Amino acid sequence: MSHSDQIPFVPPSLIENPEPRCPCLLLLDTSGSMNGRPIAELNDGLQQFKRELESDAMASQRVEVAIMTFGPVQLVSDFETAETFQAPILSVGGATPMGSAIMQGLDLLEERKRTYKTAGVSYYRPWVFLITDGGPTDSYHEAARRVREGDSPERKSFSFFAVGVQGADMGKLSEICSPNRPPLKLQGLSFRELFSWLSSSLGGVARSQPGQAVPLPPPSGWSVV
Repeated sequence: MSHSDQIPFVPPSLIENPEPRCPCLLLLDTSGSMNGRPIAELNDGLQQFKRELESDAMASQRVEVAIMTFGPVQLVSDFETAETFQAPILSVGGATPMGSAIMQGLDLLEERKRTYKTAGVSYYRPWVFLITDGGPTDSYHEAARRVREGDSPERKSFSFFAVGVQGADMGKLSEICSPNRPPLKLQGLSFRELFSWLSSSLGGVARSQPGQAVPLPPPSGWSVV
């Protein structure tokens, strides 16, 4: 084994900016049914998400965003801070391999957490935010098991949120989500309101201490009660 093999790689961004990190993984449905207004509104919401995170001095340094789409599963953007994150313009196509997307997304998150530990950078409980207008077209039971285990009060490995757009199979989303964090239904196509809530919530987490419980604002203005 060479000397270089013994030294784990630490991204320069974690050396230059040793602030605690709050990772947020977006799992976004880009299957064919999202064509038209839904994908356009989702893209607008992502642009707003970028602007609002960047305008928050603390969040821009501490929140890291990664985007994985499914239809097919694709890593669009790996974890990076809000100041360098660029909101992509997503296009649609394919089925809804949600189970595979969740599995690959959780693997990506675990890898990022290992990188933080190697770099000696502390981190907040990660967020996983799934948005879909359908139901899984692949096997999702192992993904559901991992979500329920990881988002349990005992493990607290991450916080998993699921949002169903019109047409979403809320029953299957309920099977995937932790009973303590049931899926929410989006009001119309209120993606911008959703991402405004998300950026505000992450900003609140970023201003706290890692491990500190932070009350979240109610999902008013974008969620159907």
